[in-house]
This record gives sequence, structure tokens and C-alpha cells, in this order.
Amino acid sequence: MDLFMKQRESRPPEIYGVVGEFDDPSALVDAGRELHHELGFKKLDAMSPFPVHGIDDAIGTRKSILGYVVAGCALFGLLNAIFMIWYIGVVSYPLVIGGKPLFAWEFSVPVMFELTVLCSSFGAVIGMFVLNGLPRFYHPAFNYKHFGDVTNDKFLLVVEAGDPNFDVEKTPRLLSALGAKNVEVVHA
Repeated sequence: MDLFMKQRESRPPEIYGVVGEFDDPSALVDAGRELHHELGFKKLDAMSPFPVHGIDDAIGTRKSILGYVVAGCALFGLLNAIFMIWYIGVVSYPLVIGGKPLFAWEFSVPVMFELTVLCSSFGAVIGMFVLNGLPRFYHPAFNYKHFGDVTNDKFLLVVEAGDPNFDVEKTPRLLSALGAKNVEVVHA
């Protein structure tokens, strides 16, 4: 155990990225747009106390596939309901009551609707957790000294070290030139 701890302490800490702090959301969007569109940075992240309009386009965040996941789950629920009602009414337990046919979709609409909504809501919640990587109890950006301010009135722009344009010496100067107040190299 001691040998493992000594080896771990002897390694230099891995760099997660550079964090720049901004005072207002428009400066954050402008800096993100400059970094992504003008300078070609790809691995950017933004953190703010409230949703900032335009930040997704500015830093190049892709559209979510969650809508497709929900639509797929809804279709699965609908088809499952149709099959279940048909199988029970025609194959498993056929009963002729009041002259109605063994399978009629008109009488099955409430069940189809409910199973569609149930499956799509499960798909939405589970898909959101999976796509967001939740639950996440730790993120390297938490190592930023002033991270607590982002929950109140500050806006953070993170340039991750995995970006091809990342340079541990040039990137902090670049963020400062774009208007970041506190710039810090954050370790993982």
C-alpha cells in the first residue's frame, strides 16, 4: 500500500484544462465564440448559475439525441401495447362480449396511450441520466479555487487539455486576453 501511495505522489498531477472566469454572460458567449469559431478549439465547456442563451452554439455543443431516444421508447410502448392487446384478445384469451370483435383498436386507445407515455417517460429520465453521465459526484472543474462563485454570479469557460489546440502556457494567456478575470490551470 505504501509503495502505491509513493508512486502516486511521485507522478506529476494530470492537467484537466484551463478555467477562465467571466463576470457577465455576454463576455462568456463572446469568448466561447472566439475560441471555437475563430481559433478552432473543440473541447470547451461552460458553467453558469443560470442558462445562457447562445452558449451552446458559441462553444459548438452538439444537439442532444435524447428526443430520438424518447421517440424510440414511445414507439416501443405503442407497439408493445398493440401486440399485448392483440395477443390477449385473439390468441391467449379470446372472448366475444356483446358482439365486439376479438381485436378492435378503438377500444384499446387508452391502454396504447398510457403505455406510450409510460415508456417514453422512462426513456426520457433514464436517457437523460445516461447521456449526462449522471450521477457524477466529482468533476475536475471542482478543483478550481473559485468554483463556488459559479453558483452565484460568475461564469466559467473551460478549455480541456484533450483539445488539439491546447497549450498549457498559451491557453491561459489567451483566456486572459479574451477578458477572463481569474484564469487557472486545473489538475484532474
